[in-house]
Amino acid sequence: MDMRGFQKINHFPGMSEISRKDNLARNLNRLYKLFPRDFEFFPRTWVLPADLGDFHSHIRSKRRSKYFIVKPESGCQGKGIFITKSPKDLKVGDHFIAQQYLARPLLIGGFKFDMRIYVLVTSCDPLRIFVYNEGLARFATEEYAEPSAKNMHNMFMHLTNYSINKHNRKFTSNEQDGFKRSITSVNKHLAAEGHDVQALWGRIHDIIIKTLISAHPVLSHNYRTCFPNHNGTLGSACFEVLGFDVILDQDLNPWILEVNHSPSFTCDSALDTKVKHGVVSDTLRLLNMRAADKRKCANEEKARVRHRLLSRNRRGSLAAGHANEEGCCCCCRGCMARSR
Repeated sequence: MDMRGFQKINHFPGMSEISRKDNLARNLNRLYKLFPRDFEFFPRTWVLPADLGDFHSHIRSKRRSKYFIVKPESGCQGKGIFITKSPKDLKVGDHFIAQQYLARPLLIGGFKFDMRIYVLVTSCDPLRIFVYNEGLARFATEEYAEPSAKNMHNMFMHLTNYSINKHNRKFTSNEQDGFKRSITSVNKHLAAEGHDVQALWGRIHDIIIKTLISAHPVLSHNYRTCFPNHNGTLGSACFEVLGFDVILDQDLNPWILEVNHSPSFTCDSALDTKVKHGVVSDTLRLLNMRAADKRKCANEEKARVRHRLLSRNRRGSLAAGHANEEGCCCCCRGCMARSR
């Protein structure tokens, strides 16, 4: 792809390796088999229909049947998600992922929640990652109970997606005690209960880095293929803001649920505006894009064109000089022959 040095694209080619649910599952499952202790932060997941046989075998091997959350492989906003304990609910040929349901999540006020964490990737080779120090905690709008035949269809209880819970009449947006809060308020709540918040965020940063490492070989290869001639003096040709959805269990272990390559920047409340404006502002500040860079690149391009033209003219002049010298030599030899 031909781009000017000052231009940037807000997506990396190949980021679908973690932003698609099926690709994320394949990459993290692969690394879990190689490094089981280091990649225990992703619930056990099967990509269907490819892993259907293994999924059936897993269910048959368990004395007590567990619940699974089934999601479309490339869906978003909670669309098409359902909870089941029977593979009979899956249609043959449908493309889903089946993920082991985390039945013991950390609760605040009796409600299940997850955290939307904003991550900026400014370069893939080398890999440079920035985690925004604020984010959104999205709460389910019905008090949590472990999944059962009676409540497994209650999406207001088991899903934390804002796009679903905002339709519940109980939904309120309040930074301190509403169903969409700031991560700062959650940190304060955890600290008040005696939890080590700093250690928790160290573990969250660790799993974010490992998730991106799982896609790094593809990201690096695709970047070099798409931008072989990019002038890197002004940084990478790409950047990307990702939305990591992380849930905590009762032991305060963080789990990656999914990665969004186009997190919503819609602002439906003052809290949305505060958090998302900060994400965009810090992103532009870190990218350090200035009008002076455009002028610098334009001047450098003019200098390169001038250099190529001068080099071409110089080569042409030298070639003409050689031809004249050869012509003189032939003439002189002819004159000497005649004189003899």
